[in-house]
Amino acid sequence: MKIDIFNHLFPKRFFDEYINVPTGPKDIGKRVREAATIVDLDARFRVMDEFGEYCQVLSLPLPPLESLAAPEQSPAVAKMVNDSFAELCRRYPDRFPSFIASLPMNNLDASLEEADRATRQLGARGVQVFTNVKGKPLDSDNVLPLFEELARRDTVVWMHPARGAEMTDYLSEDTSKYEIWWTFGWPYETSAAMARLVFSGIFDRHPDLKIITHHMGGMIPYFEGRVGYGWDQLGKRTSGTDYTVVLKQLKKRPLDYFKMFYADTALFGGFGATQCGLAFFGIDRVLFASDVPFEPSPGLYIRETIRCIDGLKLSAEQTDQIYRGNAERLLHMSHSAKTA
Repeated sequence: MKIDIFNHLFPKRFFDEYINVPTGPKDIGKRVREAATIVDLDARFRVMDEFGEYCQVLSLPLPPLESLAAPEQSPAVAKMVNDSFAELCRRYPDRFPSFIASLPMNNLDASLEEADRATRQLGARGVQVFTNVKGKPLDSDNVLPLFEELARRDTVVWMHPARGAEMTDYLSEDTSKYEIWWTFGWPYETSAAMARLVFSGIFDRHPDLKIITHHMGGMIPYFEGRVGYGWDQLGKRTSGTDYTVVLKQLKKRPLDYFKMFYADTALFGGFGATQCGLAFFGIDRVLFASDVPFEPSPGLYIRETIRCIDGLKLSAEQTDQIYRGNAERLLHMSHSAKTA
């Protein structure tokens, strides 16, 4: 059994009203509109059938809801998405055992209400957040309380990177070129968001907080040395701000908090990166995910991810842990799904 915990689908109504329209999102919006199985369930099922006992925990792809609707309207959009996902899971429980709830992140009170409704009434296994809220960091005064409350409720959080071409690579330019904003920008976004949460001290207040980082924790595993010994010297490179105070307030080394995150295997066939991420996070905190349907050809990312995991030469028990066991334990799924 393989449980794909981070892949993406658009409910048909949401796609038609907010994405596949002349005023729809640009850049990444262009990409998601072109994905072959982003809406077409029959095409998606044909791909899934190739992999035998395989199912998907559904989530919404970019763009974030707050980029599509104002704070007054975004809660209704979130409800539409989550109701649609819940209906798909009811209709196809063997294919889609559950889903990840979308939140109106530009409306904190509504996000808390929708997280509660989706997880308690609709059967969502957790919620999806993005690495910033319209440019605001996750440790902002009107964002961090969401994480505090989700931690108190023991709600699992999926963290997805969000960055567009408007975030430039150089100060002298007006836009990011060559899609650098995606290739390198997204791993940076994930890493920066993780760091802001770490230095906010939230893991000291809520050591059981469960956050699954997309794409194996971005840059963090590869930069373990800089995150470790480098941030052990926090403040020694900065004038005007005394960051040494932050270190004194934390109960552990910064590196230790980064290892408290979970990570998925959506690395598009990057075997070395898979090895690196597993070595950093450990077998208990790595979960199988493919990031379909954004591959060059249908099913490619699933095949490549399986190739990488099988190539790790782990024991059968450890391999099963990544494919199924960790998801069932973390999401309380208890062997709940098999493909038809």
